[in-house]
Parts: sequence; structure tokens; C-alpha cells
Amino acid sequence: MDAREWRLTVEGELSDRAGQAFAGMTLTHERGNTVLVGRVRDQAELQGHLQRVSDLGLTLLDATIVDDPGQLRRHASEPPDARNGASSPGTDRSS
Repeated sequence: MDAREWRLTVEGELSDRAGQAFAGMTLTHERGNTVLVGRVRDQAELQGHLQRVSDLGLTLLDATIVDDPGQLRRHASEPPDARNGASSPGTDRSS
């Protein structure tokens, strides 16, 4: 696995101090949840971050690879065809 930018979303708002457990990740809050974004070198480092989520008793809501600025790709739970026909962020999907 090459180094990639990951976005981990956990339930609730972590304090900056709790966020220090995720070295190299930037912590922000969105809609009452915590978003951790950062470059992950390899599978072992990713597993370390996921283990810390578990060790802290947090609920992981999402793990996403950030391929391009402004474009997110779901990891693991997204069905392979879910991206087909998906509209870009900010567009109306009600048509």
C-alpha cells in the first residue's frame, strides 16, 4: 500500500488532547462528530489508527481515502457500483 491521504470520522467531538493519540492526523469537528485527516504510510499505520479508535472506546463512522482534493472515495462498505451515476458534491440528486 502506497502512502495515501485518509479521512476517519468518529462519533462525538474529541478534545484536542484526545486527538493527540492520532499522531500526524489533523482533527476537525463536523456536525457533532470528529474528522481525522492525514497521510498514512502503510497498512500497519492505518491499523494503528483504527486500533486507537477502538482502544479509546470510539465508534468509527467512516474511513475514506481522499484521492483528489475535494473528491472522496468510500472504503470497504461501499458497493462497487455506488459511484456509478453519483452526482458530485453540491449538485441536486432529486431529479
